Amino acid sequence: MMPSMDESLLGNGVQKTGGVGENLVLPEVRKQLYLAGPLIAAWMLQNIVQMISVMFVGHLGELALSSASIATSFAGVTGFSLLSGMASSLDTLCGQAFGAKQYYLLGIYKQRAILVLTLVSLVVAVIWSYTGQILLVFGQDPEIAAGAGSYIRWMIPALFVYGPLQCHVRFLQTQSIVLPVMLSSGVTALNHLLVCWLLVYKIGLGNKGAALANAISYLTNVSILAIYVRLAPVCKNTWRGFSKEAFHDIPSFLRLGVPSALMVCLEWWSFELLVLLSGLLPNPKLETSVLSISLNTGSLAFMIPFGLSAAISTRVSNELGAGRPQAARLATRVVMVLAIVVGILIGLVMILVRNLWGYAYSTEEEVVKYISKMMPILAVSFLFDCVQCVLSGVARGCGWQKLGACVNLGAYYLIGIPAAFCFAFLYHLGGMGLWLGIICALVVQMLLLLAITLCSNWEKEALKAKDRIFISSLPVDMTT
Repeated sequence: MMPSMDESLLGNGVQKTGGVGENLVLPEVRKQLYLAGPLIAAWMLQNIVQMISVMFVGHLGELALSSASIATSFAGVTGFSLLSGMASSLDTLCGQAFGAKQYYLLGIYKQRAILVLTLVSLVVAVIWSYTGQILLVFGQDPEIAAGAGSYIRWMIPALFVYGPLQCHVRFLQTQSIVLPVMLSSGVTALNHLLVCWLLVYKIGLGNKGAALANAISYLTNVSILAIYVRLAPVCKNTWRGFSKEAFHDIPSFLRLGVPSALMVCLEWWSFELLVLLSGLLPNPKLETSVLSISLNTGSLAFMIPFGLSAAISTRVSNELGAGRPQAARLATRVVMVLAIVVGILIGLVMILVRNLWGYAYSTEEEVVKYISKMMPILAVSFLFDCVQCVLSGVARGCGWQKLGACVNLGAYYLIGIPAAFCFAFLYHLGGMGLWLGIICALVVQMLLLLAITLCSNWEKEALKAKDRIFISSLPVDMTT
């Protein structure tokens, strides 16, 4: 039986006494690993979709590959990062509502997020339709610009499916329902191979077919999750059908959604900016290739802390919503230790395989040797990236997205990018200098997020969560 609004929201409900004991640490570790494991697999499988499309295009020729690669990068910067960032506001909203046992709010939040993301997608679709002209303005080769413009136009349908997909994932994740997310992503990735083969080769759409395949696969994924939400008994309290309440209080969603998007985009864009800077270095083909391999390697390894980040945002938001600040603090301490352990282990692996890793991407000795020099730097950056990633998850769980956006703006654009420019061009360290600049940004980002986390008053954060849920629970005429 669900608690009444009076019992769960009007009362303080915050546990101020009764510290956490050592006997709670192992159960907390198990909870986080249970959440993180399937989510790591799910995020990897979701990212594979666009990678498979580009791989199919690569067999159609060099021009097709270059066009698809630039279009995919442009799509990530202008569209997918924005939608993913805005959807991450559900980490706070749905997570805290679930912890407070106001289950019906999760369905309202999900519908409201899908509505807003669809409207945002309309604006992004207009920008995508002019991608070719935009790339020409930035001095891109006319043939490549035209090819990228054509490819991304066929990706526009994927834009309108990606937003609802991210909302469904967050809706389930915040309820600790993660196995269906992993399984649906696995089915989609396998299905995507078949869809790409049919559209690219059998039907003969070429690179246009590879772009359209993204939309079909995202639609498959979100359809599986939507059917699960509709039919699964575990979702009967959190999904009660469509409601007109989703159309109300959109400004409050934007107050959290816009900083959430900025928090993600500011970090994402900085790495894309590095690729542009690498093209200005001496021997740009080598530098760009090595930096792209480094980014690809880092992105692959990043899925592990990203899974931990999703897990901790769920744990913290649930516990704060439930009025258990001490449990939220314990979860934060546990995930920081896990992040350090993961960062050290993966970093050691990077160092051990440094002389071999380059062969996975190239047979050129010059590239392989350069990669072997980059791997230790990549290993160091990954350790800091692990810690900042889970601290960003804590920030999402608490609703600190505005602080997180300010931290990312300062760390990457006031420190990281200028430092990368100085190391690369003034001290002539090339691509290694660009990555050293990113390490500077990661260190500053980590230290600032750590300071915010350590100085936070968890009892006050629990009360803020209660206030947020209480306002959302009021009838529409009272909220105005």
